[in-house]
Amino acid sequence: MFLHLLMERNLCKTQVFRYVPSQADVAVFEAVSGPPPADLCHALRWYNHIKSYEKEKASLPGIKKALGRYGPADVEDTTGSGATDSKDDDDIDLFGSDDEEESEEAKRLREERLAQYESKKAKKPALVAKSSILLDVKPWDDETDMVKLEECVRSIQADGLVWGSSKLVPVGYGIKKLQIQCVVEDDKVGTDMLEEQITAFEDYVQSMDVAAFNKI
Repeated sequence: MFLHLLMERNLCKTQVFRYVPSQADVAVFEAVSGPPPADLCHALRWYNHIKSYEKEKASLPGIKKALGRYGPADVEDTTGSGATDSKDDDDIDLFGSDDEEESEEAKRLREERLAQYESKKAKKPALVAKSSILLDVKPWDDETDMVKLEECVRSIQADGLVWGSSKLVPVGYGIKKLQIQCVVEDDKVGTDMLEEQITAFEDYVQSMDVAAFNKI
């Protein structure tokens, strides 16, 4: 209705009522929701005139401006500043937005969960790497006391070393070797250490070999 009154009073800074419409007329026409009432005869006549150029609007002379740039010549345009002020008012959040509150809450929960995870991780015992090793211990000849040889081998004790089952396996010419199982913690016991200590019983042991080595 305000635009209708402006047009009726011939206050709009457009090409209204001239013979050739301009982009100013297009801007005002597009801002009007519909034809003015019949009692605003000048505005209605202008409306119908511009409407007849519907298919030629883009080719009309002039530069199309924002609607707020059209109005009484002696009145300052406050349309843009009013919109800016409204936008600034919308940007002012005295109590904080829900998104910010939710974000802070999510951040707090994440930090709590991370702290709980690190605490559980610290309390959880570290995984100990272990290996199962099958050793072949060979005597000098068929006269070697294999019972004594096994006793010597099992006498070797170390943190991270557990001896398992054993058996005598024929090699040939009446000679048997001791095949014995053990489980070791990799960080504490190695095959080099076992070989060094087992072959130290040189009265019974000729050599030691690793028959099988498997990670547990």
